[in-house]
Amino acid sequence: MRVEHYDVMDNKQKRLVIRVSRSSLSFSVATDSDIVFEPYALNSSISMTANMREALRTTALLNEHFERVLVMVDSLTLMVPANLFSEEERDQMYHHAFTGQEQQVVMHTVLPDLNAVVLFSIQKDLRNVLNDNYNDVRYTAAIAPVWRHLHQRSYTGQHQKLYGYFHDRKMEVFSFAQNRFLFCNAFSVNNPNDALYYLLGVWKQLALSAEHDELHLVGDIMEREKLIEEAQRFIKRVFYINPSGEFNRAAVTQINGMPYDLMTLFVKGR
Repeated sequence: MRVEHYDVMDNKQKRLVIRVSRSSLSFSVATDSDIVFEPYALNSSISMTANMREALRTTALLNEHFERVLVMVDSLTLMVPANLFSEEERDQMYHHAFTGQEQQVVMHTVLPDLNAVVLFSIQKDLRNVLNDNYNDVRYTAAIAPVWRHLHQRSYTGQHQKLYGYFHDRKMEVFSFAQNRFLFCNAFSVNNPNDALYYLLGVWKQLALSAEHDELHLVGDIMEREKLIEEAQRFIKRVFYINPSGEFNRAAVTQINGMPYDLMTLFVKGR
């Protein structure tokens, strides 16, 4: 959903949201009457940094002046209990968990409601390009709004819930116990069978009840009906989270191609 004209003075008070993953790049901003969402067509023959430079040169929305920029980064994440987190040891912890990330800048997002800190990373050159072009740039793990929202949602009802969030050719699987993560991991999935294999593995690991506990699926799910049908062979309570119903038909849920984490950010504000 796009508008044709932007008010430069108003944009000084608005926040530009840049979402970047390994295979996608998009730009979004909330106006007084609309949400502007512009996916960028990546040139796969050049780096993400080079794509960002080209986008800055050719994308009309980015030619306007924004005082505040939020960069949502979808990258490998490492969850650290809040009481064990040390900013001085952040890089060492991340590089110990994920090798081959030396050209990445390690950052973190604090999740106070979950007593956790999530570490993530962004390419050094890409961060430099963004910081050179905008004065006030903040970075966050792209999935953080989803964790925060679904953590609050998990308090509804009496049964334990396992969530599967599909995006960027992978599936994030997580569950909560009061104010902490019970489980959190990401899996590459290419088909419903892969997704079901990992979901059932986590279900068994957490000793969840096939009769009473709940599996909730959300996001860009490949062959969704097939996955739900297959999951229901093993788990009685399987649900698809429809963003339109979840967010009371908010306009942002009608925008084709917008990831659920970005919808959640605009609806929930964090």
